[in-house]
Amino acid sequence: MTDSQRNKEVVLGFLRVAFGEKRPEVAFETYVGEDYVQHNPHAPGSAAESARYLAGFVARFPELTLEVRRVVAEDDLVCTHSLMRLTPNARGSAIADVMRVRDGRIVEHWDVVQEVPEATVSGNSMV
Repeated sequence: MTDSQRNKEVVLGFLRVAFGEKRPEVAFETYVGEDYVQHNPHAPGSAAESARYLAGFVARFPELTLEVRRVVAEDDLVCTHSLMRLTPNARGSAIADVMRVRDGRIVEHWDVVQEVPEATVSGNSMV
């Protein structure tokens, strides 16, 4: 297995535990390194603070789902393209997460979030 494939598995494991199992604090303990750097402007910077922030977010939306549609990895970077729905009937948001993985742990995170509109000019889906 290549480093890129192992890094994909780390990121997908984190997302599965944090959002699928709704256990973000466990996801951070299992998959995130101590020297974690958070670039989301709404989340605090440290791993422990980001874990608490994400736990609060997930708790506010008990029906939240995250469907990873695509995952690409190169060297130490993994990018996922996902659909997040806060409730089952919501159109949701298209999310691109970029995570840096070092020694089997996520050490850096960026994300871009955009609400899925009812219609697009092109007629193409965002996810």
